[in-house]
Amino acid sequence: MNLNQLEYFIAVVNEGNISSAAKRLHMSQPPLSNHMKLLENEIGCMLFERGARNIRLTEAGTILYNKAIVIVDLVHSTLQDIESYKKGITGTLRIGVVSSTGTIFLKNWLLPFQKMHPSIHYEILEANTYELLDQLKSNRLDFALIRTPFPVTSYKYINLLEESLVAVGHSRYFQNNETLDQVTLEELSNVPILLYRRWESILISLLEEKQIEWDIFCKSDDARTTLLWANEGLGVGIVPESAICFADTERTVVKSLSNATLRSTISLMYNPDTYQSSTVKLFLEFLNAM
Repeated sequence: MNLNQLEYFIAVVNEGNISSAAKRLHMSQPPLSNHMKLLENEIGCMLFERGARNIRLTEAGTILYNKAIVIVDLVHSTLQDIESYKKGITGTLRIGVVSSTGTIFLKNWLLPFQKMHPSIHYEILEANTYELLDQLKSNRLDFALIRTPFPVTSYKYINLLEESLVAVGHSRYFQNNETLDQVTLEELSNVPILLYRRWESILISLLEEKQIEWDIFCKSDDARTTLLWANEGLGVGIVPESAICFADTERTVVKSLSNATLRSTISLMYNPDTYQSSTVKLFLEFLNAM
């Protein structure tokens, strides 16, 4: 098994048939078919169930496909790091971020680091917490920037910032306290709520404890979506304070929650048991020194 075979195999799976994959790879169909047969012979089992028009992966093929993506990606990123080293560039940081943290992370931590080390390059992946942890587990990320609450793992993390949740919406939703910077949970029971889903269970428990009912009009997995809906006047969004950069300040107002001790911590997670490049170590040193 070699890297070319794995890349050919990934192309065949992604395209759904040999013919389309051959066009994408700029090669003729017979050699590609031969490579797939050689790969099956080497592994000792069928990777595809071949139909009239499309192929379908066997269970063994699915296992190989999932591993092949990781292997090929690691090889390419390793070659990229070596090429950067030869050019005098000190490396690449691969960081995954959840939607509500990207802006504050850039301003508070990445920009100061970049000024100190301008030759370092970056790859940024935006996804939800569970997707980022999967990427971290497969060594496709150096760091995952996530928020509490997050699942317990064996990874280490650095807590970067603790902040409050806020309510964001058009002023008409806050007519009873227009002059105040705060709003109570009870006052929000009369308006449609746009909820960033990761806070659903915590907020519901708090509301039940206080015997308050909310009209949860929309739930979403992205703080930006919550605020886009708030910008259009569809309700009041409940988001972490640092996410309000996505709010339209001309059309919305921001109020803190006066009787809720809801806090969110932004944490940078990494795997201490995997290889750490000099660039990764440099970034960890920078964060620990702040």
